[in-house]
Amino acid sequence: MSDSTAPWQDRSHDVRDVDALRGLYGWPGETSTSKESDHIHPLYRPYIEAAPFAVLATRGPHGLDTSPRGDRPGFVQVADAHTLLLPDRRGNNRIDSLRNVLHDPAVALLFLIPGVGEALRVNGLARISSAPTLLQRFEVDGKLPRSVLVIEVKLVFFQCARAIKRSGLWDATVQIDRSRLPSPGLILQTLSGSIDGQAYDAALQERQQQTLY
Repeated sequence: MSDSTAPWQDRSHDVRDVDALRGLYGWPGETSTSKESDHIHPLYRPYIEAAPFAVLATRGPHGLDTSPRGDRPGFVQVADAHTLLLPDRRGNNRIDSLRNVLHDPAVALLFLIPGVGEALRVNGLARISSAPTLLQRFEVDGKLPRSVLVIEVKLVFFQCARAIKRSGLWDATVQIDRSRLPSPGLILQTLSGSIDGQAYDAALQERQQQTLY
């Protein structure tokens, strides 16, 4: 690597196989593997029922995607030990995740609980249902989700708290002022060249509150 080459452009030390990875990391200990379950174990169910937020990962023809999912705690329901139900609440109608599920049913969920360092990871296979009785199960204020993901659980385990501790995610003293970041309106105006960013920002909070469901 020449002095003018940035470190991330140097490919001479790229890790290219599992043996090389094991040389760097070694093998996981018993506590890292014995926590795995092929179903929603009774000790894992409370994590799902307490979580108001999850990240949904999917894979489609154009690559990977992650999408936030959130509602009142327990918004993802445990139908049985091998099945989770995730309502698709009102959003931006991009349907990136749902289109991906049609292409590849493999999904992953990362559940986060405010104040709790451990996260819960769930891998499984999903299908999209619009069954009326299933939609009615998730009615809020007279409004139904458009669809529900029915997820066949394949793997469940908890993630240790190191990442949450390093990030200080639940530490209120490190929260930043929203004004330090570009606003949604500014981003939309800059990238679109046509949207009135100031007007968008002025109406954003009320619009979101009125369209949560």
